[in-house]
Amino acid sequence: MIELGTVTAAQEPQRIRGLEMPWNRVMGSTDGPAGAARALGPWNPQELMAECVETVPEGGGMITFVFRRFDGAPLAFRPGQYVNVAFPVNGEDQDAVDRSYSLSSSPTKPWTFNITVKCDPKGQVSPWVHANVKPGTVLEMLGPVGAFHLPDADRRARYLLLAAGAGITPIMSMVRTIHSLPGQADVVVLYHGAAAGDFAFDQELAYIASVDSRIKIFYSLGDRSKPEGWEGLTGRLTAAMLDEVAPDANGRQVYACGPEGYLNTATELLEKVGVDDTSIHMEFFSGDRQTILEYQAEVALAVDIAEEIAEEIADSAEDYYESQPTAFGLYEPGYDGEGTLPAIGLPLETVDPDAALVAPDGSPDRGKEVAYTDISSFDTVGTGSLTLSFMRTGINVRIDPAEHILGAAQRAGVRIGANCREGMCGSCKVVKLSGEVEMNHQGGIRAREIDAGKFLPCCSTARTDLVIDA
Repeated sequence: MIELGTVTAAQEPQRIRGLEMPWNRVMGSTDGPAGAARALGPWNPQELMAECVETVPEGGGMITFVFRRFDGAPLAFRPGQYVNVAFPVNGEDQDAVDRSYSLSSSPTKPWTFNITVKCDPKGQVSPWVHANVKPGTVLEMLGPVGAFHLPDADRRARYLLLAAGAGITPIMSMVRTIHSLPGQADVVVLYHGAAAGDFAFDQELAYIASVDSRIKIFYSLGDRSKPEGWEGLTGRLTAAMLDEVAPDANGRQVYACGPEGYLNTATELLEKVGVDDTSIHMEFFSGDRQTILEYQAEVALAVDIAEEIAEEIADSAEDYYESQPTAFGLYEPGYDGEGTLPAIGLPLETVDPDAALVAPDGSPDRGKEVAYTDISSFDTVGTGSLTLSFMRTGINVRIDPAEHILGAAQRAGVRIGANCREGMCGSCKVVKLSGEVEMNHQGGIRAREIDAGKFLPCCSTARTDLVIDA
C-alpha cells in the first residue's frame, strides 16, 4: 500500500528492440489466422467508396474527416501515405475534382481512416469540403498511394519528424502509429505554426508526449512575435534550432512535410548539421531538388514570361493547402551538358477550358474539339520512330518507343504539370485523342478515366503515333 504524500520514482517500461508494423510478419503467410491477417497489410492502390462517419474540428482552420470503407473492409496503408479523393464540387452530373490528402490516422486502427483538410477561402475544393462533407457523405477514393512513409521494420527507430502548417497530417499518422506500437523508439517532432492557436492536434500531441517517453514534441511560431504565456520556440527553422531539439540529428531518419520553401530550407540545414542525404525523406514531387533550383534560376532570367510564371507560383500556395502532399505543378525544362535546352513550339499560353474554340478558318469549332486539326502544319522536333502530335501546343514531337512521353513533351515546350513522375499522383493526366500507349501507373488514374481516353504521360510509352490534347 502506498502512503499518501510519498513520491514514487517513475519507471520506464521495458520494451522489445525497434519498431515493427503489425502486418510485417504476416505478409508472406498463407495458412491459418496469419493468412487471414494479411488483409490488414498494405496493398497496391485500389478504387473504393468511403462514407464519412465523423468530423472533428482542428486548430489552424482544419477539419478531420473520419471515413470507413463502404464495403466494410479495412483500409490498409503505411503511415505517411495518402488517398486521392473525387469531390463533386460542380454537382453530381459534372466531372469530379480530384485532390490528394494525406491520411492522418494510424493504420493500426484500420476500420476507419482520417483525412485532415485545411480550408483556403480562395480555393476551389477545400471550402466545399468544409461546407458539404458530413457524416453520411459517400465519396469515391483511390489509394493508398505514396512512397513517403515509415519503414515496415526498423531495429533502431530513431526519427526526427519536421512539419509546417498542414504538413502535420502525414507526420501525425507517423506519431500515432509509433505511439500505438510496442518497441523501442526515439522520436523528436518539430512543428512550425503561424499562431499559438493554429497547431492542429495540439491536445493529442501534448497527451502523447506526456505518457510516451519515446516521443518529444517541440513547437515553433516561425518569425512571429512571442505571445504572452508562450513556452515554445520562436523563429523559422535554423541549424541552431535543429541542434537544440535534436543534437544527434545526424543519427536519425528525417521525415519532413510542409510548403516547398520550408522543405528547401530544411534540406540545406539538415546537410549543415551532418544528416546524410539517404536519411532525408521529403515529398519533392517534381523531380530532384537541383532541377527545381535550376528551373527557378531560369525563371529569374526569363523576363518575357516572368509575370505569367509569377502568377502560377502564387497559385501553387493554394495548391499546397488544397492538396496533400505538396505539389509543384510547373513544367520542367530539359537539361544537357551545355545547360538548359531551349523550348520549341508555340508560345506558352493559359488555356481557358470554357472559352469558345475557333477553327482555323475562323468559324466556331464544334463542341469541345481542339482548335488545331491539321497536324501536318505543325513544326516537328526530335528524333524517333513515332510521332506525338500535341493539338493545343501545335507541335509534333518525334519519340523513341522506349521513352516516357512526359519527358519528351516537356523538352519540346509542351505545358504539362507533373508532380511525381511515378504514376502515383495523377497530376499529369491528359486526354489521348488517338493512338495506343503502354501505361505502368501506380494508382494515379481511375478505370473510368482510362475508359474516357485519359492517361498519365509520366509513366507511359507510345506504342503507335499519338494525337494528344495538350
